[in-house]
Amino acid sequence: MKLKRSYLAHYIDASFGGTGAPKWFLIGKDIEDMSVELNPDTDTVKNILDETSVNDNGYEPSMSADPYYANPDDAIYDNLRNIAMNRLTGDACKTKILEVLIEGDSEATHKAWIEDCVVKPQSYGGSQGGINIPFDVTFNGNRKEGTVKIASGTPTFTEAASQSTQSDKAVK
Repeated sequence: MKLKRSYLAHYIDASFGGTGAPKWFLIGKDIEDMSVELNPDTDTVKNILDETSVNDNGYEPSMSADPYYANPDDAIYDNLRNIAMNRLTGDACKTKILEVLIEGDSEATHKAWIEDCVVKPQSYGGSQGGINIPFDVTFNGNRKEGTVKIASGTPTFTEAASQSTQSDKAVK
């Protein structure tokens, strides 16, 4: 059985560094196609002996949410409007992204990853259909794996035991 695209959910913390529990906003309404672009960073070098080596410098993941139609009832709207209209930069654009992969029962606990990110609107305006504020999400490190339980549409993330803790247990 192949997984439906709706089984990969992306949430943005709409509080943008606010205090208290995150206010998760599910990205995807009105979007027909959205992918995380991993943007692998590799260099291939051929030396004078005709040997090839590859330097793997990791990834620079990003994602575009286009369209996003302005909706004052959406948790993300106030901060997204503020970033776009006031041309905010730096910490004002930083928040977290939560990625959830639903591989089985929709009532179960699911695999999930949380990471720091930067949200930047790309434009605003659009056609007669509504005000569009498409935005890019650039992943910014501090990625953590864990699980999510979703109750009444709200995800709750629990971080997995750290790799060093798991390694220590395996050695003992």
